[in-house]
Amino acid sequence: MEKQKILVVDDDKHIAELISLYMMKEGYETQEIYDGKEAAAAVEDFQPDLILLDLMLPGMDGYQVCTEVRKTSRVPIIMLTAKGEETDKITGLTLGADDYITKPFLPLELVARVKAQLRRYKRYNGPINEDEKDIIIHSGLVLNIKMHECTLNEKPLSLTPTEFSILQILCRNIGNVVSAEELFHQIWKDEYFSKSNNTITVHIRHLREKMGDSFEKPKYIKTVWGCGYKIEK
Repeated sequence: MEKQKILVVDDDKHIAELISLYMMKEGYETQEIYDGKEAAAAVEDFQPDLILLDLMLPGMDGYQVCTEVRKTSRVPIIMLTAKGEETDKITGLTLGADDYITKPFLPLELVARVKAQLRRYKRYNGPINEDEKDIIIHSGLVLNIKMHECTLNEKPLSLTPTEFSILQILCRNIGNVVSAEELFHQIWKDEYFSKSNNTITVHIRHLREKMGDSFEKPKYIKTVWGCGYKIEK
């Protein structure tokens, strides 16, 4: 079986080498890049299955690299950041990153995040289960599961794999509340790593922006305080 490939982008060579060591021990093939501009080019050459992307990079920062990658690829991106500011994490997710992890991090947590993203990516880019409907239609919203395409009132929506996954889960549970914890578990097959994890909240916010949905008077994604999210029947 061909090894899955992980592109490690960090200007700190010691950290990049350490991450590569963890990944190789798990059976992944890795490539290390220490410059933002080189990272954007390496994506096309190396064809990674996942990118571990530091924010603070010379030449081109992590935000810019993420933006460039998302123009041509849906490969999972996990942001690595030493910053603790919530806005930095939100910006990364808004630009198309699938997850983030703050330095210093536990090696086991990083490995778990990587495996979760690769499982999700493989699931939504591999064969579709026979018992899954290929098309979901609801109030002008159309999700083509097999083609991984989404339109709203006949206009295409450019969704990241994580956003598409969230919308698919909510659409398969129309009328029912789905908690943030449940969404997180279904997408990444892992439990929350901390109670302060707001990854789902940020992705929901970005989904609403792309759909032109309102938080105060939502037509599609409604927040049920203390419970989770749902799409009304």
